[in-house]
Amino acid sequence: MSLHLADLPTPALLLERGRLLTNLEAMRARISARGVALRPHLKTAKSAKVAELATEGASGGITVSTLREAEYFFDHGFRDITYAVGIVPARLGRVAALQDKGARVQILTDNLTAAGEIAQYAQAHDASFRVLVEIDTGDRRAGLLPDSPDLLDIAGALHAAPGVELLGVLTHAGQSYDCGSIAEVRAVAELERDGVVAAARRLRDADLPCPVVSAGSTPTAVHADDLTGVTEMRPGCYMFFDLDQLVLGSCARDDLALSVLTTVIGHNRHAGHLLLDAGALALSKDVSATRWRPEVGYGEVCDPASLTPYPGLFVGSVNQEHGVVPVTDAEAFARLPVGSQVRVLPNHACMTAAAYERYLVVEDGAVIDDWDRVNGW
Repeated sequence: MSLHLADLPTPALLLERGRLLTNLEAMRARISARGVALRPHLKTAKSAKVAELATEGASGGITVSTLREAEYFFDHGFRDITYAVGIVPARLGRVAALQDKGARVQILTDNLTAAGEIAQYAQAHDASFRVLVEIDTGDRRAGLLPDSPDLLDIAGALHAAPGVELLGVLTHAGQSYDCGSIAEVRAVAELERDGVVAAARRLRDADLPCPVVSAGSTPTAVHADDLTGVTEMRPGCYMFFDLDQLVLGSCARDDLALSVLTTVIGHNRHAGHLLLDAGALALSKDVSATRWRPEVGYGEVCDPASLTPYPGLFVGSVNQEHGVVPVTDAEAFARLPVGSQVRVLPNHACMTAAAYERYLVVEDGAVIDDWDRVNGW
């Protein structure tokens, strides 16, 4: 397969293979050097081809955020899967069905009632579950505080239940995405490590098993100096990176592997903007990078061949199928006539990729392959 970008219908999701491979190897080396395992989070890529590269085969442990992802990756040969979203009783049947086929699935809870439901299901259906207790190390989204009295109650209930294996603790420092400097990210990484390790220590001091101490966001995985006590890291966005990671200092511009190919479909000279055929559905409405670079809007407009940004051109607003690019220099109308193509670098790779069924894989300016991805829950 070899196609020129000009031959592609737009909008199209492009993945630079060389940049992807560089990003994967850099993270693999970084995590290995700190003596912990890498369990990549596939919620960003949602692609078996990317997962094979990220784990160097279909045998490595992975993380997912939906059971649809878990089922998809199992169908593509992956057996060791952490489902890193709090479990509810209605989903235990799907987990058990996957395990009956040969999967090893780790599930997650921070709730005593849910722990009881896990135990009851295991006993009633002669099933078995491996469970991690979620710890809140500052994100404030979910999880128990490391010193919460409920931690020992929940862990104890899980450990005592027939058919249930208490694996340990898991955390996600999502607040790292709100940092304004690398120093702040490093401080968050320390809080993440210290909190989850403290929770693990409490379990062990209570004679409860805790072989797994799981942490990791892309910013903390990139910038953590010391991971003592952590057994695995679960970054995900590092595979592609995006403008948000760029402004956070997690990557360089040449690491940005994902972009949207789009066509200029109009010139509105009296309103002073270009129109693209990539709008809210093709780019997402995520504007995370604007916290530090307000001008970025919904994405940075770049040359289609080189991914070099066009100075001053950003997607300023979006409708469902229209991207609006404000123009301050009328030369942009001549440089980008109607029918020409540009590429847009997204704010948040996870959100943008979710609109597409496939990646068009680019190498040396040509599309060399297409890789499927999974959506849904």
